[in-house]
Amino acid sequence: MTALLDVDQLKTFVAIVDTGSFTRAADVVHKTQSAVSMQMKRLEERVGRPIFARDGRGARLTEDGERLLDYARRIVHISREAVSAFADDALTGRVRLGVPDDYAERYLPEILARFSRSNPRVEVSVVCEPTSHLVGFIERDDLDLAIITHASRKPVGEIIRQEPLLWVTSQRAMVHEEAVIPLALGTAACEWRETAMAQLEAVGRASRVLYSSCNFTAVGSAVLAGLAVSVLPESALRPGMRILNQADGFPPLPTCKIALLKNAGSLTETAQALADHIVASLDNLSASYESAAIAAE
Repeated sequence: MTALLDVDQLKTFVAIVDTGSFTRAADVVHKTQSAVSMQMKRLEERVGRPIFARDGRGARLTEDGERLLDYARRIVHISREAVSAFADDALTGRVRLGVPDDYAERYLPEILARFSRSNPRVEVSVVCEPTSHLVGFIERDDLDLAIITHASRKPVGEIIRQEPLLWVTSQRAMVHEEAVIPLALGTAACEWRETAMAQLEAVGRASRVLYSSCNFTAVGSAVLAGLAVSVLPESALRPGMRILNQADGFPPLPTCKIALLKNAGSLTETAQALADHIVASLDNLSASYESAAIAAE
């Protein structure tokens, strides 16, 4: 009969990979380093293959170790999910979350995936609308939480992330050199739109709004097609976009501030847990956004 894998050994294995060393993993799983080493010896015996390279490079995995890692993560996740499902103190219920469509595209996959792993019994209902609508939904008690753009003219919510707001165009177009710059921006209520047009006017550059939409995909598509210039936060940059700066005749833009708005009247323990998770998740995404910005230049 084939021996089954030990979940505790797999948890230690994942901790070693995530921390990069046996010593740091020992702290994470609350074991001595010798106990961790013994667990990995037993795990290797169970799978019948070496999973760590014996070349003095710490926790470097062998090819078989890489194969095992994927299974280990899934098994540990399912084990935790099963325990949470039967825990008396597990969070349950429904949270109503509002988010603009551009933030939904960039942030929600990471946020919801990680929150669901920790709280499998919670239902998250998502509404995608512009920031101005989401503020109204919170005020009318139609939402529990909302990720919004922090507006200087009507500041609400707790700022949880800041990043550069950038002028962008297509790498394969020169529309930014036209006498009257074609723009793809949000609707009239969008603060980024007001800022962009005011900044161009201040430096004496003529412009016209060629495409107007509250839908991020539509604005981004106009830019990538080489039809217009737009303003986007750093995290929204896509391959094929080019950043424009003062050398191109485009003045600096203010920082994009992202805020979390809470409905004080319906802030349950479950909603607060999601709120805490959103703050942590957005902060954890910083490094990947910096890489994306470099790739898009």
